[in-house]
Amino acid sequence: MKNLSILIPTYNDECYRLVRNLQQQAAALDISYEIIVVDDGSTELSVIMDNCRISNLENCRLIRLRKNCGRSYVRNFLASNARYEWLLFIDSDMAICRDDFVKCYAEADGDVVMGGVVIGEAIEGNLRSLYEKTNEEAHTAEKRQQAPYQDFHTANFMVRRDIMLAHPFDQRFRYYGYEDVFLGKTFQENGIQIHHIDNPVSFEIFESNEGFIKKTEEGLRTLYEFREELSGYSRLLDFVKTHHILCIFIGWWHPLAKRWERRHLMGNTPNLRIFSLYRLGYYLSFAH
Repeated sequence: MKNLSILIPTYNDECYRLVRNLQQQAAALDISYEIIVVDDGSTELSVIMDNCRISNLENCRLIRLRKNCGRSYVRNFLASNARYEWLLFIDSDMAICRDDFVKCYAEADGDVVMGGVVIGEAIEGNLRSLYEKTNEEAHTAEKRQQAPYQDFHTANFMVRRDIMLAHPFDQRFRYYGYEDVFLGKTFQENGIQIHHIDNPVSFEIFESNEGFIKKTEEGLRTLYEFREELSGYSRLLDFVKTHHILCIFIGWWHPLAKRWERRHLMGNTPNLRIFSLYRLGYYLSFAH
């Protein structure tokens, strides 16, 4: 069984419960382990106070950064501070949904192993919940293995430490989105195989509709900035390249409809088709 450094980047998420569950599972195994949480400059006092309890747990420690340094920087910082050969990255807004979660990773084969996610109970009127629940089938190991690099996400994966240090997250990705997709591309270019398994965490914390729209917009700005390097690794980029006439129409339509679409998506009955139109139109607003 593998010795594990379990690494959790967080920003304004209470993750004591997540860490406690992981610590209890790891302590029950015949392995050496540590759990490191890096707080990337959280601003919510209640979150900071709750997470301070993490360091009281055996083999667990919390590191607080004074300012927000970004998703890629924090993940690289975690890797460089880990002591064991295998790194298990988990996002702080996830929940553990299996009693043998850590054991499954400790016994898994492969230099990079991705466990996937399941989606928690749907929340009526919540756009993120609706979006994730509708696309839940795409998260199965069978589906992910069909495009192992394009469907690589960092909410729940294990990697050998030497590989992570040799191929770190690209710190140009300072803001939300696509640093995980770019890492998948890096692994493919360097001949590092990604093995997809069914060992999910549960996605249960959904931001408000307004928060999700803002996060989506930030991700689309990131996608446009790195569009050349992410070509072939984004379904939206593939769509833009192959549907020229439709994109011309959407590019014309978006300035007229964006305020109504955005208002609708922030309301109580958001529609995923309108969300898809808004995403495409928002991206095309940079391309034209």
